[in-house]
Amino acid sequence: MNQERLLRHYAALMSAVPQSVWVLSADGVVTLLAGSGMRERLWHPDSGTSWMDAVHPKDRDWFRRAWRRTAEERSPLDTIVRVRLKDAPDRFRHIKIIAVPVLDEEGDTEWVGTAADAEDHWRIRMREKLLARMAAVPAAHDLSEAFLTTAAAVVPELADAVAVFHVRGEPGGAASLTSTEGVGLAPGLPSLYPLDRDILWGATPRQVIESQEARLLTFPPGEPPEDGLSKVSVRWLRRAGATSVALLPVVVDGRAVALATTTTCRGNPPPDEADLNLLQDVFQQMSGPLRRTMELQRIRDRALALQQSFLSPPSAVDGVSITALYHPADSAAEVGGDWYDAVRLSADSLALSIGDIAGHDLEAAAAMGRVNSLLRGLAYDSGPAASPAATLSRLDRIVQALDGPSMVTAVHAVIRRVAPHIWRVTLSNAGHPPPLLIPRDAPPRYLHDLMAPDPPLCVTDGLPRTDLHTVIREGDTLVFYTDGLVEAPGTDIGDNLRRLREHTEALVRARVPLATLIRRLLPPAQNRRDDIAVIALEARTGQ
Repeated sequence: MNQERLLRHYAALMSAVPQSVWVLSADGVVTLLAGSGMRERLWHPDSGTSWMDAVHPKDRDWFRRAWRRTAEERSPLDTIVRVRLKDAPDRFRHIKIIAVPVLDEEGDTEWVGTAADAEDHWRIRMREKLLARMAAVPAAHDLSEAFLTTAAAVVPELADAVAVFHVRGEPGGAASLTSTEGVGLAPGLPSLYPLDRDILWGATPRQVIESQEARLLTFPPGEPPEDGLSKVSVRWLRRAGATSVALLPVVVDGRAVALATTTTCRGNPPPDEADLNLLQDVFQQMSGPLRRTMELQRIRDRALALQQSFLSPPSAVDGVSITALYHPADSAAEVGGDWYDAVRLSADSLALSIGDIAGHDLEAAAAMGRVNSLLRGLAYDSGPAASPAATLSRLDRIVQALDGPSMVTAVHAVIRRVAPHIWRVTLSNAGHPPPLLIPRDAPPRYLHDLMAPDPPLCVTDGLPRTDLHTVIREGDTLVFYTDGLVEAPGTDIGDNLRRLREHTEALVRARVPLATLIRRLLPPAQNRRDDIAVIALEARTGQ
């Protein structure tokens, strides 16, 4: 009597709390004993259907392993898992399950447990975890770090595949998508096609960027819509068995500057409204790093524009070809100190110079402009008979008197024709990497083999400087460059100079044109830590 009374009290209590009590028999039959809350909301397997079918496809493997381990160790199970809803079988909800193994009358193991709604708790914890990851993302010069961190944060918990694209274009103008390294893939998915550009560019992404509103496309597994997305992306979605694509704009200062695309694949159900809101919150956290990156990019663009304004096209002189290039460093704001110049002094002579100002910012770019202009004016005023060493000494005195930059390295040369196919070169080197001479009929060599360089400009007063003399003939080439071509942290400058000379020799043997040669001298993009200026003079044949 007392036992029946206690059971009635227990049943009344369980009907009042937001959890359900259930029993799982040894043959897999689930029986609900008591409880309200989740009892009427969860999907229940029919006869012939496994209770594991109620579990989210992405949770089944680990949940099955946890259940097996609990059975073997005869220990309680306490976990949160996604379970299918009764009124919407394609939707799931996070449920906290506690289960304990019990032996029945025949000695078989059955399970007694509780199921309680854990959706709000899970989302709060997940939001905190994801936003904490995003809060640590710094401004990334090329955006890849921010994008990679974000992609890693949402795969595989909220999506199976993520790609983040930088949206280029001015407000109100035409926009284009540029791929980044912000890609994340769950294990087992096919590799994404090369993200050169516009892989997901179509009517639908354009609408999302213009409206700045997220869009979720859902479809049967492996059957994405062919209109609105690019053909390349549709092919990949088919191969991946995709069920949805979410397009999420990242808005900074009223402008969509990035587009995040998330995909559910291999038959996994699409995100619900709560998932989509969480994804939007996570990706919008990129707005801070993106804003800082955009500010750095604007500074870099201004410095680069100022830099380019002083790099005038080399003057033409009969009998010689001059080729020059300037390549900024690949990181933001690393622009400003390097320059090259060529000034025609007469019909048969020109002044050629290259230099580097200490520093890599807008201030260095401005200082470079002043020093370059002064040297250009001094060279023209001195004429073809002037000593480059004397010209650099005059420049040194003026720059120091005007409180110029802390240090300047430079090579200044005067090239004069002394015979129909012979040019005399007189140059002075103020602490700069040595020019590389490429004779027509001999291996390349550095001119510092003849004489070591003088100290840089702006380091001391009244320092005597020296001239170096050499001759170039038709077919010979003289290459001037800045230290970004041969200096890198943790490397030996002597080894780098040797490699540059050997690389040049191989290109010469391959009969590479001069313009192509100097482009191929540049180090790989990932190794460019500094801006690089190169100017080369070739004595033409057939004059």
